[in-house]
Amino acid sequence: MNARQSRGGGANVDDDNVASPTRTSGGRPERGQEVARRKQAEQRSVDKPRRPRVSPFKFLQEVRDETQKVTWPTRKETTVTTIMVFVMVFIAAIFFLLADQVMRIAVSYILGINA
Repeated sequence: MNARQSRGGGANVDDDNVASPTRTSGGRPERGQEVARRKQAEQRSVDKPRRPRVSPFKFLQEVRDETQKVTWPTRKETTVTTIMVFVMVFIAAIFFLLADQVMRIAVSYILGINA
């Protein structure tokens, strides 16, 4: 073993004692690198500034302001859309009823279960 390798044999070490990324034979990073990445991710999440807390009254006031900005559908639009949904459900029900009957007849014919 030369002076540039660690005892684990996995990470190569520079003159600055900084481990350079190496991979195991399977192409995956070594366990120590995974742990180091997790610690860095945790540190980044800790470093993020927190948003100031908002009182429940302020929150509800903001919700009310946002709902006033919404373009709500008219009664006619809602009615037309509802009717369209019911029509599409009816068409889908008829389609699946017919498809089921065709498959039932085909399977009965193939298996010889003519009732």
